[in-house]
Amino acid sequence: MSDIGEIRMQVMWNRLISVVEEQALTLLRTAFSTSVRESGDLSAGVFSPRGEMLAQAVTGTPGHVNTMAEAVLQFMNEIPREEMYEGDTYVTNDPWQGTGHLHDITMVSPSFLNGELVAFFACTAHVVDVGGRGFGADGKSVYEEGIQIPIMKFAERGVVNRDLVKILRCNVREPNQVVGDFYSLAACNEVGHRRLVGMMTEIGLTSLDGLGAFIFSRTHNAMLERIKALPKGTWSNELVTDGYDDPVKLAAAVSVLEDHLNVDFSGSAPMSRWGINVPIIYTKAYACYALKCVVAPDIPNNAASLAFFTVSSPTNILNAARPAPVSLRHVIGHMVPDLVLGAMAQALPGKILAEGAAALWNIHISARPVAGGAGRRAEVLMFNSGGMGARPELDGLSATAFPSGVHTMPIEATEHTGPIVIWRKELRPGSGGDGEFRGGLGQVLEIGALDGHEFDFSAMFDRVKHPAKGRNGGKDGQAGVVKLDDGTLMRPKGWQHVPAGRRLILELPGGGGYGDPAKRSAEARALDQSRGYVTEDGK
Repeated sequence: MSDIGEIRMQVMWNRLISVVEEQALTLLRTAFSTSVRESGDLSAGVFSPRGEMLAQAVTGTPGHVNTMAEAVLQFMNEIPREEMYEGDTYVTNDPWQGTGHLHDITMVSPSFLNGELVAFFACTAHVVDVGGRGFGADGKSVYEEGIQIPIMKFAERGVVNRDLVKILRCNVREPNQVVGDFYSLAACNEVGHRRLVGMMTEIGLTSLDGLGAFIFSRTHNAMLERIKALPKGTWSNELVTDGYDDPVKLAAAVSVLEDHLNVDFSGSAPMSRWGINVPIIYTKAYACYALKCVVAPDIPNNAASLAFFTVSSPTNILNAARPAPVSLRHVIGHMVPDLVLGAMAQALPGKILAEGAAALWNIHISARPVAGGAGRRAEVLMFNSGGMGARPELDGLSATAFPSGVHTMPIEATEHTGPIVIWRKELRPGSGGDGEFRGGLGQVLEIGALDGHEFDFSAMFDRVKHPAKGRNGGKDGQAGVVKLDDGTLMRPKGWQHVPAGRRLILELPGGGGYGDPAKRSAEARALDQSRGYVTEDGK
């Protein structure tokens, strides 16, 4: 290819990125759910007619993006090409064909130009409610966790499936929000389609085959070069999480081969009777993310780069079989990067960060007036983040959602959704593990209902009994705490009640430290003290 040809392809690649970014921003701007609108809990991408991910939006989470990369193929297997029409939009929330639990809605839309299928657009977003027991770990099977939508048509030739909309309205607690998000997802793909067709028409393209070949060949060659430079062998790691009522062991063996990396999760705990199981599609999404962060963080995430990572596992908590309950698959799933990175730290000593809080401290609140009182009912979802692990040359980031990448919801947006008050939200001094480089801090949140109201909440917390471990001599981060303002300890998982007049206090875990604490500079310790990052004794 000539220099001019390469430049032209690079320009078209940049245009394609702008297309999917506008696709994602459409979802952000039109979504009803605060988790999408305020936190970016979504994904968006464009795919070839063969279902290969060409490009993803920067906005979004690895759990959504990397599962979406496989989900499109599931849609193509279910809906024959001859039954795909212009104006179609397909939908599912099947945990094993989508993103791992029922609360995420995945939509896929074919994109036609002059009657020819030239691409697919896909997007995913978390909705506030899917019925059933609500967002929590208490279900005993997926059938208790909410309405299941098999891969089907949300719209055919531009006409929305009204029967599906009616069924949705009858099965969820917040019908206007949920149905609104369905339309938002469909609009997201429609905007992507319009921008793509406009780009192709302007440039004079009749297909994306040439651009796809350019993207995939460059990505493949760059990835192969990075993998060849890695040490070869197999390294194993184990990690223990809180589980629901008993600790859960996670195990991984990472094999670096000549032309790919494989992660095997044999030895992990068996499936749980609670809703913390993880379908393999979600486990793979975060395993691939962890590996890519190490191997090639600067190379585009697409079908060619993801093809270098494979995952294997017998049936267990990280490869849960239907109909296992999976509502909180993210709690265990978010531990997968720390698990995988712990193995890679043996292969690449001195280059991998310490463990962090990992799992988001999501909380779903069901608020209502006290019996006999007047007021407002609402379902409120909050995303909160603990501290990241310290890095080999830098302190850990505080209150940062790694590996998820979602934003913390603003207090104002959260309070607007229901009759609750966030009385306190601040960094938690001393929660980051000590070390040459300090672990990131967790947060302290204090949540209460408005006068005359009470609430139930679904706890989705981990690192309460098993804090993040430090690396290379760094100290562990502080464990999390869940309690009421009178000191009553609450469970880290499951639905629980907060009576009127009481407040819920969440103390989020901190990240592990990195390196010998004796090597931390006096200047860094003085700065920690002045900023209030440590307690009075300097810890």
